[in-house]
Amino acid sequence: MIKVNENFLKLQDSYLFSTINKKLNEYIAKNPEADIIKMGIGDVTRPIPRVVIEAIKKATDEMKEIETFRGYGPEQGYEFLREKIVENEYRGLNIDISEIFVSDGAKCDTGNIVELFDINAKIAITDPVYPVYLDSNVIYGRTGEYDKFSGKYNNVIYMQTTEKNNFEPLPEELQEIPDLIYICSPNNPTGIAMKKETLEKWIKFAKQNNSIILYDAAYESFIEEKDIPHSIYEIEGAKEVAIEFKSYSKTAGFTGLRCAYTVVPKEIKIETKQGKVELNKLWNRRQTTKFNGVSYIIQRGAEAIYMEEGKKQIKENILYYKENAKIIVEGLKKAGIKSYGGKNAPYIWLKTPNNMKSWDYFDLLLEKYNIVGTPGIGFGPSGEGYFRLTAFGDRDKTIEAMERMQ
Repeated sequence: MIKVNENFLKLQDSYLFSTINKKLNEYIAKNPEADIIKMGIGDVTRPIPRVVIEAIKKATDEMKEIETFRGYGPEQGYEFLREKIVENEYRGLNIDISEIFVSDGAKCDTGNIVELFDINAKIAITDPVYPVYLDSNVIYGRTGEYDKFSGKYNNVIYMQTTEKNNFEPLPEELQEIPDLIYICSPNNPTGIAMKKETLEKWIKFAKQNNSIILYDAAYESFIEEKDIPHSIYEIEGAKEVAIEFKSYSKTAGFTGLRCAYTVVPKEIKIETKQGKVELNKLWNRRQTTKFNGVSYIIQRGAEAIYMEEGKKQIKENILYYKENAKIIVEGLKKAGIKSYGGKNAPYIWLKTPNNMKSWDYFDLLLEKYNIVGTPGIGFGPSGEGYFRLTAFGDRDKTIEAMERMQ
């Protein structure tokens, strides 16, 4: 008799953003005239840069001619894009093209990378955390059961990320040694980016304890402070212990086009029964088995962002969102609401007024002010009492939302 993967039953009933959409749709059905301002899910709103669209159009035209038609492409990504990634993103960091793997999203890669590691590998996640890191390990069977009283899964190391440690978890705070360490910087949801000295501590810890760091840098293009690294490989020794994930979704507005890349250095080697093996080879084998690659058309679009005009147009969009973030931070301050982030990231992490529960605050903003955000509790138990707003909205709507809250 066929049986289901029981690990799926360990997941909470509904994915965070699905729950938000359900509550929103129910409200709109009852209040069709409501003027809703969405500041919850981190989807972009600015148009794709023109230079990217032109590159996509040109690549599409190539597909109608026998001489330039392309079918299956390399699972690792076309060399023309991978070369641009090395040249523009990792210049001087000794990253080889063979260590770059183009994919259809950082979310997919962070979820799929868990397949490379032993089922008994102990994971450490920040609390609060981007849900995919935890849920993918639950599905794979690496966690224990969910404890509804604590809001945590057994057999998972939760690294509290709160005001007490300035939202920067430190290795010396760990009570046990993890095998896999998830770090997102700039962080989703808190909007806090890790300083170089903090990342140096994590690299040292990982090397001493044979741990692997899974480093999500999807929002690095929003970094403006000089002491915040744009890549984990700016830290000496990181190539021996860290896998990095980057995305064009927030950088260039590719949320609907789907293109990202993962860096798996050849220096990372882990133990097997037959001796040590390069993770790079294993990830390559996994991708060639289960992934057919990102389309040629989309990769040509991604390549275009590295043109001078592409860089200019992308920077304009990022500056637009950064200004939105500034408006939100200043607006919350005027409203007497304490907040964090919004400087090196498109996320603002606010403290709910009067110790209000996160979902209660969600209901208040929706029903009284017609504003949609994301309850902090949806990112983990330490997110209770917090709330996430994003800077990806329309400028006028962002200003109006702050006026309503004030």
